[in-house]
Amino acid sequence: MKNLQLSRYSFFIFCILFTVITAPFTMTYHWLWIFTIATAILSLIGIYDLTQTKHSVCRNYPILGHLRFLIEYIRPEIRQYLIESDTEALPFSRQERSLVYRRAKNIDANKAFGTVEDIYKTGFEFISHSIRPAPIQDPESFRVQIGTEQCSQPYSASLLNISAMSFGALSANAIRALNKGAQKGNFAHDSGEGGLSSYHKENGGDLIWQIASGYFGCRTEDGKFNPQRFAEQAANPQIKMIEVKLSQGAKPGHGGMLPKGKVTAEIASTREVPMGQDCISPPTHSAFSTPIELMEFIAQLRELSGGKPVGFKICIGHPWEFVAIVKAMLKTKILPDFIVVDGKEGGTGDAPVEFSDHIGLPLRQGLLLVHNILVGTNLRDKIKIGASGKIISGFDIVRALAMGADWVNSARGFMFAIGCIQSQACNTNKCPTGVATQDPLRQSALIVPDKAERVYHFHKNTLKAFAEMLAATGLNHPKELKPHHVARRISDNEIRLLSNIDYYLKQGELLSGEIASPFYSDIWKIAQAESFESNHIA
Repeated sequence: MKNLQLSRYSFFIFCILFTVITAPFTMTYHWLWIFTIATAILSLIGIYDLTQTKHSVCRNYPILGHLRFLIEYIRPEIRQYLIESDTEALPFSRQERSLVYRRAKNIDANKAFGTVEDIYKTGFEFISHSIRPAPIQDPESFRVQIGTEQCSQPYSASLLNISAMSFGALSANAIRALNKGAQKGNFAHDSGEGGLSSYHKENGGDLIWQIASGYFGCRTEDGKFNPQRFAEQAANPQIKMIEVKLSQGAKPGHGGMLPKGKVTAEIASTREVPMGQDCISPPTHSAFSTPIELMEFIAQLRELSGGKPVGFKICIGHPWEFVAIVKAMLKTKILPDFIVVDGKEGGTGDAPVEFSDHIGLPLRQGLLLVHNILVGTNLRDKIKIGASGKIISGFDIVRALAMGADWVNSARGFMFAIGCIQSQACNTNKCPTGVATQDPLRQSALIVPDKAERVYHFHKNTLKAFAEMLAATGLNHPKELKPHHVARRISDNEIRLLSNIDYYLKQGELLSGEIASPFYSDIWKIAQAESFESNHIA
């Protein structure tokens, strides 16, 4: 037993003995000094291990204990590249990443020898096809006109656009490549909440300017909304729409933070914040505090921007809060031009684990609720809905549109297109591909013209796949997609259409006073336009 205990130190003892014994011979055998120096260094590490008090495993296993930390450090890479199956990993499986890479590189993404999906597992989804497919349409003809009667500069948007990702979270070259690809493909690039940098503007791609609680790019010195500064920025013709961020999928209710180590002089200038401090986005807006004030803020932004479409982005939490916003629309007669529903499964930056795992409604449920509330209040035909949250394939677009969306946004899909390898090091400033870093050397590895082409091809090829799927269902336009076109396996021996799984409100049902669903009846009763708080919890 004693010998077994001493074996923990065997390698440490070997290093010391080898160093002592071979040291006198290094002058005679010059090649020997390399090994002697190596064991001498390891011996010093072993001595340090025995005397330090931070890591018990190294005290018990001097030198060898470090192997545990090394293996733990490279475990994600070992698993991702050597162990995991094509379909098992999250956030995105190897099969999903490969699909994006191949389409971004304009390589044939077709697959031989059948599906690797378990089509009998609960939750598996597919679209029903027609024995009389429709002709395949040009995806460019599927554009979505965004803008209510209160908007004087409506925007014709692509079905697939780049979701919100800020300069600061992403590198300058990543922003350049995304916007250059968007310009070539005629689709929109959401700025994210970090303000409009020169890199967003240099290639001329359409921009959606996101305004969040930090009001970056349109703020006063104390962090409040600055109307004059907003009007100056919004006059840029490259900005096509304004998006007020109420909450986001990765960390709803949390706000945001760019670590001070990533706040460069350029970022500080773009966001109009001081250097040497963490750049904070508060959890709540200071420009409004009630649903009615939110509508008034949207009207103000629309006026200051010269009539451009203004909407908001939300990850659904308390359902009565969204109902309160809709009641404020009805009361004030002020309508947003669009609503982007973000699912909790979204997220490109860092977030507390508890928030990303356990707060917020997933996209499908959030999208269904938003669509239903607008239908039930006769507002659905006036307000467009965007959807974001793990959307990377043609089928993802089909499903989102069938559930009520008018268009979709993708963040991580476009990150993969410009080289992201899902290293999950976005918050460390050490992104291995130069996508999510401010390190000049690391981001120089991202070659803008090449990656911009990949952005363009990913968008083009994904919409091509969507158009082919749409034709297979016998439809000619995305507006024709309905819940009954998507099926879901709910048990080993039962498949049901989404139209038979989810509850869909009738036109004007909430206004009629005769609400068949107890859930929608309850949240309608307790929501109030004057406050985000409920009258009472039913």
